[in-house]
Amino acid sequence: MSENITGADDLALPGDGTWSDETDWELGDFDVDGDGAGSVPMPVLAIVGRPNVGKSTLVNRILGRREAVVEDIPGVTRDRVSYAASWSGRRFTVVDTGGWEPDAKGLQQAVAAQAELAMRTADAIVLVVDATVGATATDEAVARVLRRSKTPVILAANKVDSERAEAETATLWSLGLGEPQPVSAAHGRGAGDLLDVVLDVLPETPREGTATLGGPRRVALVGKPNVGKSSLLNKLAGEERSVVDNVAGTTVDPVDELVELDGKTWQFVDTAGLRRKVRTASGHEYYASLRTRAALDAAEVAILLIDASEPITEQDLRVLSLIIESGRALVIAFNKWDLVDEDRRYQLDKEIDRELARVPWARRVNISANTGRSVHKLVPALEGALESWDKRVSTGRLNNWLKEVIAATPPPLRGGRQPRVMFATQASVRPPTFVLFTTGFLEAGYRRFLERRLREEFNFDGSPVRINVRVRDKRELRRGKR
Repeated sequence: MSENITGADDLALPGDGTWSDETDWELGDFDVDGDGAGSVPMPVLAIVGRPNVGKSTLVNRILGRREAVVEDIPGVTRDRVSYAASWSGRRFTVVDTGGWEPDAKGLQQAVAAQAELAMRTADAIVLVVDATVGATATDEAVARVLRRSKTPVILAANKVDSERAEAETATLWSLGLGEPQPVSAAHGRGAGDLLDVVLDVLPETPREGTATLGGPRRVALVGKPNVGKSSLLNKLAGEERSVVDNVAGTTVDPVDELVELDGKTWQFVDTAGLRRKVRTASGHEYYASLRTRAALDAAEVAILLIDASEPITEQDLRVLSLIIESGRALVIAFNKWDLVDEDRRYQLDKEIDRELARVPWARRVNISANTGRSVHKLVPALEGALESWDKRVSTGRLNNWLKEVIAATPPPLRGGRQPRVMFATQASVRPPTFVLFTTGFLEAGYRRFLERRLREEFNFDGSPVRINVRVRDKRELRRGKR
């Protein structure tokens, strides 16, 4: 005998038919974010040191995979980039930083500032020193700063590839940071011992205040080459912060700039134009594309610049796909609007309906970075997108709304049976991620329908929304009734 399920009964509510915020639903081991970390705050380990001592190589060794960009020249890493890591069953966040030089000028000064911020917000610090060179004046200057810090510091003597080299690390005791931990990041020698020491000093949870530390919101300027990213950054900053040239591809490294707009400070990152797929790029173009992706991962919101005077291209759509995959809030800026006539506007409207149909939720602004037209409209668009990206809907409100939606439009039958939605919860923000616990699979079209209605009801304008479905089998349901 088949079970008769109607739309009105698709949500199993408490006796009074309503939800309260105190309703306790257990997420169990469901991986909401896809990184295995869930949404629980994790302690932060910062990897710092002067340029070219192997920090990014050590980060990759800790992660057990190649994530951080590594090259045989100094200065490849410039931003703080965070990665989820684990060792001996414990999860933590590892932060790769640019090379820190106390007396740096220009862009290197900004890099150093990022490293200093990482140190101030970390729960433990690993100072990486090149054991083959020994303690340099820069290492000693960094050590002086760290000795004054209340944060635990581990000294990693890198590039120790043999027992003979390990004996020579004793000279690094002079830095006053305790016993040097010999390690070869490139070959893995001593990496496990170093991580054991890290776990001894790393707290189980972030220290109070670090998880909620504020700061400028990070905005990545992305798009194909020569679309006007550097011109826009210069217009916002009020100075020639980025090199601008009519030759496409002038920007290779991400360029950071703190910009004050309407009394609020923003951190803009001008990135290299993505010319082709990473696997087909070569030389500096390959590393530029990787850095662009890293800048996007480190950002909170992306401004996708599209040349409004030309047809939307495959390159534009490829960059859009990267932003969607990253889960960042999104503002689409149609640049060079001063070059758009009525005929082009008509064509552009049709291209938007056809090519950008998958992001109807993205905020759109028509600007001219060259003349400054409507550039001021970017700020409210960014603020609105970030507000949606940070938004959380209470469990009670979410399920009361979902009950009404499902009653009006039940899920389609699957295998002759209608899936039943037991309950829903918002598992995380940035981007808003919702989990539906059901008795059966929900078709992709129905999930898109729920996403569209969710956006309309709770105004997730400018932010991606992710809906995950967890199907509970009959054994789980029986356990839950006991």
